[in-house]
Amino acid sequence: MGTTDSTSTGNRSTGRAAAGRDRDDEGRARNARPRDGLGRPLPYGEEGVPRQPEGVVRRPEESVAEAQRLLDEGKPFHAHEVFEDAWKSGPEEERELWRGLAQMAVGLTHAARGNVTGGARLLRRGAGAAEEWAAGGELRPHGIDLPSVIAWARELAADVERGEGSVDAGARAPRLRGVA
Repeated sequence: MGTTDSTSTGNRSTGRAAAGRDRDDEGRARNARPRDGLGRPLPYGEEGVPRQPEGVVRRPEESVAEAQRLLDEGKPFHAHEVFEDAWKSGPEEERELWRGLAQMAVGLTHAARGNVTGGARLLRRGAGAAEEWAAGGELRPHGIDLPSVIAWARELAADVERGEGSVDAGARAPRLRGVA
């Protein structure tokens, strides 16, 4: 998935190729294993959390609303996929904004999984990307309260590094529009 240090799951089929690799409808290798709410693979045959479809083109406000819903449900891995779709399908001038939001969601995912180093690093990287994008003057793109989201990411990164350990992703989810 590029530079967010996360996995991209693509459209999956449930079939497995003769060589034992899952393939999508176009024959590309895609992992079809079920996943838990934090995106961790589960054994084949176990009940997983429904995945976000890949490649959905939404209006920016729909992306923000869907990502917030997933974050509130403690599914930051799934929220990152929504941000990734916006990053890949949106206008060029907004790509760094959406990429930064995706990185912050992946950072929350890693923090919730107990990965202190990866979580803090991605939270800060995403905050930096969003801050750099906002330097162009827009602080509330599509209703997103960027200063608050950036502050949230940096605060969570510091909390994780101070030894908070794994965090409750739903309880520590950002408020994208700055309201509870």
